[in-house]
Amino acid sequence: MSVKIPLTPIPVLNFVSGKFKAGTGNKISVHSPHNGALIGEVHQSTSADINDAVRAATIAQKEWAATPIKERTKVLFQLRQILLRDIDEIAHLKSSESGKTFQEGKAGLLKGIEVLEFATSLQNLDIGGKLEVSRGVSCEYRRSPLGVVASITPFNFPAMVPFWTIPTALALGNAYIWKPSEKTPLTSMKIAQALQEAGLPDGVFQVLQGEASVAQALLDHNDVKAVSFVGSTPVARAVYERGTKAGKRVLALGGAKNHIVLLPDANPEMAGVGISDSFTGCAGQRCMAAAVLLAVGDVELHIKKITARASSLELGKDMGAIISPKQISFLHEQIEKAVAGGATILLDGRKAQPPPGMTQGNWIGPTILDHVSPAQEISKMELFGPVLCIIRCKDISEAMKVENDSEMGNACAVFSSSGALAEKVISLASTGMVGVNVGVPVPREPFSFGGVNQSKFGHGDITGTSSLDFWSNLKKVTVKWDQQHDNNWMS
Repeated sequence: MSVKIPLTPIPVLNFVSGKFKAGTGNKISVHSPHNGALIGEVHQSTSADINDAVRAATIAQKEWAATPIKERTKVLFQLRQILLRDIDEIAHLKSSESGKTFQEGKAGLLKGIEVLEFATSLQNLDIGGKLEVSRGVSCEYRRSPLGVVASITPFNFPAMVPFWTIPTALALGNAYIWKPSEKTPLTSMKIAQALQEAGLPDGVFQVLQGEASVAQALLDHNDVKAVSFVGSTPVARAVYERGTKAGKRVLALGGAKNHIVLLPDANPEMAGVGISDSFTGCAGQRCMAAAVLLAVGDVELHIKKITARASSLELGKDMGAIISPKQISFLHEQIEKAVAGGATILLDGRKAQPPPGMTQGNWIGPTILDHVSPAQEISKMELFGPVLCIIRCKDISEAMKVENDSEMGNACAVFSSSGALAEKVISLASTGMVGVNVGVPVPREPFSFGGVNQSKFGHGDITGTSSLDFWSNLKKVTVKWDQQHDNNWMS
């Protein structure tokens, strides 16, 4: 199904205290990556807009926190039904602004709904715990919400990444302020509408549109207690440093340079599809995309399968567009540098033809570079495009040294038929997520998502049970009702 691109620009509004209204700052234009068309116009939020939103959230959060968790999760159950009802409409909208295909847009929302389903289960989990620790004395945990929290999300997943945090933060009793990417703000209004229809009280969920200044203001605001962020490593580091300096709890996920170790005993069909789809899915604009193929030994048959699969993809149908003309220029520049440095081109996506009627869009096809040196810039930096670099390695030890030398640590995968060899890669990988014969090793709920090293700043992960401690405080309660005749340290 082709993406339905808005024919006229959509006014993109803030959502504050249950009402949609424009920010009072400068206007920002939103263009579709598919054809370059103007599809939205958004006004930057000013400090006055931000203060109004935080003030309203602070008031609303107190009553929301006093609401039993079973009632809070009822809203999330309703939200799930609304999102599934409107999934095609939302998928078209989010794809039109992010460059994804319709199916990719739909899949991303479904993955976000998985986190929503996890959050609805919190009402049935023992998230406290009580134990008699001494005669007549009990201790227990009680979870308390933080208050007003905020999330700053990237362009590449306008619905999935926000849903990594929205459901759990709300289920635990927080009020939530969302600053979506200024490149993909249209989807945020649909999500706000869905939450309102689901019965969420006004002020508990707010949306503030704008550029970096809005994010910086939220990081500095005294009444915002925690901030989550997903984006590039340099920005993630800056967000973490600024937020923690202001005394906030911050979890900032940074960039990735994911490696796939390809061993000669791998199933060629499985490797061909899995590795190709990993670096071409979402046009490579995802932090889980394969970026470097560590080819160990004789894997020529496998590489031919990967190349054949990638070369068969049709732009617009099987693979989407790149977010901006600036990013296209960056990818072209990096390919040229790699070739000048000795890499050879197995598949040149710069020659790929845009879909009919979309020549004004931002298009590049799958690109495969062979004999890339580990010392080259392209093998180290995050590209965010459908480019796969092949580094030849004589054995697993050499391959894992290349992987370990990366400053990032998001994901690694191995394609092999040997459990022992796969286990060696698992144990040696310096990443937070590892896949075996899985090109995109995204954990499913309740297993958590998150990297290590320079791919994450802060403690814990952004989804799953690991996320509960980020969005809440543990209150420890010790109770004694009766005087005991024996002596102990709690007497």
